[in-house]
Amino acid sequence: MVRLRQRLRCAAQHPRLPPSASASPGCSPSPTTKPSRLTILTGLLLHSTIPARAKFDRKNYFYPDMPKNYQITQYDQPSTLGGYLEFEFAGADRRIGITRAHLEEDVGKSFHFDRHSGVDFNRAGVPLLEIVSEPELTSPDMAYAFLNALKELLVHGGISDCDMEKGMVRCDVNVSVRPVGTARLGAKIEIKNLNSFSGVRRALEYEIPRQIAALNAGRPLVQSTRRWDDATGCTEEMRTKEDAHDYRYFPDPDLMPFEPTDDWLAEVRARLVERPLERKRRFMRDYGIPAGDAEVFKQDLELGNYFEPLARRSANPKTLANWIINNLRAKLAEAAEHEAPAPAPGGAGILPAQADPPSGAGILPALVDGSGGAGILPAPLLQRLKFPPDALLELVALVENRTLSSSAAQQVFAEMFDTGRPPADIVRDKGLAQVSDPNALEALCDQVIAAHPGPVADYRAGKAAALNFLKGQVMRLQPWQGQSRPRRRNPRAEAQALNRPRGPAARPLASRYESQPDLVSRTVPAPLAQVGPPPRRRIPALHASGFPPRSRPRQVAVGQAASCGYETPGRRPPGEV
Repeated sequence: MVRLRQRLRCAAQHPRLPPSASASPGCSPSPTTKPSRLTILTGLLLHSTIPARAKFDRKNYFYPDMPKNYQITQYDQPSTLGGYLEFEFAGADRRIGITRAHLEEDVGKSFHFDRHSGVDFNRAGVPLLEIVSEPELTSPDMAYAFLNALKELLVHGGISDCDMEKGMVRCDVNVSVRPVGTARLGAKIEIKNLNSFSGVRRALEYEIPRQIAALNAGRPLVQSTRRWDDATGCTEEMRTKEDAHDYRYFPDPDLMPFEPTDDWLAEVRARLVERPLERKRRFMRDYGIPAGDAEVFKQDLELGNYFEPLARRSANPKTLANWIINNLRAKLAEAAEHEAPAPAPGGAGILPAQADPPSGAGILPALVDGSGGAGILPAPLLQRLKFPPDALLELVALVENRTLSSSAAQQVFAEMFDTGRPPADIVRDKGLAQVSDPNALEALCDQVIAAHPGPVADYRAGKAAALNFLKGQVMRLQPWQGQSRPRRRNPRAEAQALNRPRGPAARPLASRYESQPDLVSRTVPAPLAQVGPPPRRRIPALHASGFPPRSRPRQVAVGQAASCGYETPGRRPPGEV
């Protein structure tokens, strides 16, 4: 259903039923410009051809959902012809052809109870955009992926909000089967009463085997309409399907043919937006982000629009994408849980007073929107962030240049989200900046070595676990209290720190490391380069020197290391990204 706030205009108004839907005497429909513009825009998004002339027809039938016994639609001259939709499925790009996208009026909604039925005419006469695909979908999962891709396209293009709970999107499925190796499809059987895309998939998973079993048993299939019962998980026949001539189509005498001008088409083309799949491919190509991140920005248009201007100025768009997807999106979701729509002025509902209240599926789409609309719902949370976008770039830069550790950056971001303060001010006030002065760190190492000769001797004897205790002691020293986060192991500095002469019997080990290159570890952050375990291939030599290691590390060393958040080399410490 196209995004509108009003029905097709009528010559008269009625508080209960649109006069055009009831065919009241003296009433004639008059289409507004917006439905036609959105229909053409949909055709452009689907790579369709826009004919120079389109017309409206009357489709006659005797069903209770239209009291005038005909429906205004487009038959042989629709507003758009042909086209295709590209989407991803099973790890490959697929292209499904589009037959047409045309405009028609919606009908009423029938309700069936135990002993009686009712009809809701609230949505009768509402503009309805119908998109017909080619019979190229070959499985329930492919149909599900196609429908989701089509929904993304319509939402991105501003055609519809596609809220199925409000009846903005409905789907009828035509199913045909054929023997393997043949080209002609069998009887076309339509399935109705599908309220969700997952319902479409379940209905196809039942109907396709049902038709195959019927043909294998020698039972012919007749063109018909069936309803899907979601509770029982099966389809039931409603009626046999009419052919086109049974509807007695003829041009509607109240509506003139639609002939768009070049200037009008140019205005519509100016509203054309980037298609979702094209957007995903461009984000991967231009910003070097993986497919998973690009998929998030494809599905969440607003989040992608927030990311892109920042990515153009970021030195590392991948890291920026991680912060937006993992941190910012989580905070937005948390804030949304605690925020409820404000009550409507003068009433308890959320609908503006001048709007007709929806019934059944909720057929008045986009009564309010994030831009203010009727002044009822607040603007989207992303537009009401307390911090400017540049603050996120500043925070990422602090982490990238190792001024701020990953765990400390989480604290800064949380306060930045709540208060809007600049990251630099939060880091300064809380004293979260990492220590990176080599001289200061070396002084700390000397102090720890002098205060703990036992663990130092154990480390020299080849017990690598003793190093964790020494790291923890350095982290605990004032005034930094854990802000010195080692990221790089420097064997030469390590030898200088741990093997300085402590007496005539001291055994220098610096020569063992002189020829070793610097070893970079993702799990041990930077500047405590003076401490690190010796390479494993050197441990046997240390054993042979007469200093055998203990069979198991001291319990205190393990406990101290765990309390400081460090683990054995090769494993990622908690909080480290």
